[in-house]
Amino acid sequence: MNASDTSDTMTPASTPFSTLIRTASHEQHTEAETSTFMSDLLGGRLGVEAYARYTEQLWFVYAALESEADTARLAADPVAGPFIRPELLRRAALERDLAHLRGPDWRATLTALPATRAYAGRVAECAREWPGGYVAHHYTRYLGDLSGGQIIRGKAEQTWGFSRKGDGVRFYVFEGISNPAAFKRGYRELLDGVLADELEKQRIVSECKRAFALNTGVFRDLGEEFPLSA
Repeated sequence: MNASDTSDTMTPASTPFSTLIRTASHEQHTEAETSTFMSDLLGGRLGVEAYARYTEQLWFVYAALESEADTARLAADPVAGPFIRPELLRRAALERDLAHLRGPDWRATLTALPATRAYAGRVAECAREWPGGYVAHHYTRYLGDLSGGQIIRGKAEQTWGFSRKGDGVRFYVFEGISNPAAFKRGYRELLDGVLADELEKQRIVSECKRAFALNTGVFRDLGEEFPLSA
């Protein structure tokens, strides 16, 4: 094999898309995970009200992700369709958590922060107009829920006494997924086989970065609403 052959095997096109999307968005992912709000929440420095407010914001994002009209249409799309999996759906679990956290009239006081409106709006836009962009948001949310989201669940159970995998943390419990590690492997295989050319894949990667930035914006707004006392 000559030098040019070696170079060809190292081009981005030879990198599995699941690897590319993960490594390319690593910086934005880390920024979201280490935001002041999330650090304070996981560190036990914020009360259950902050957790409830965060759960409210998630509802708006997942309402956009799981719009019945959009998901029914996307299920038939060759790009987004393979990712529409009923065992991932979170909106019903979120609503049960909110009823536990806020009471039966939780919808009456539900409000979105400015950054949440921007985030949910972008998700809805992609769901309507760009299946590849929808895949980017689908990936950042659901694989995150299956991974780092479990840390939040454990902290919530430990800090505020929620019953293990019960109301208040049901959002993080995927009852239809018995083996999360195997499911995530299968999900990454779907990413590797996504029906998109290299230019479209780069656009999806860029949207993935945008998704993490939008999520960080929500954490920033929450941090302003729940600043720690000096």
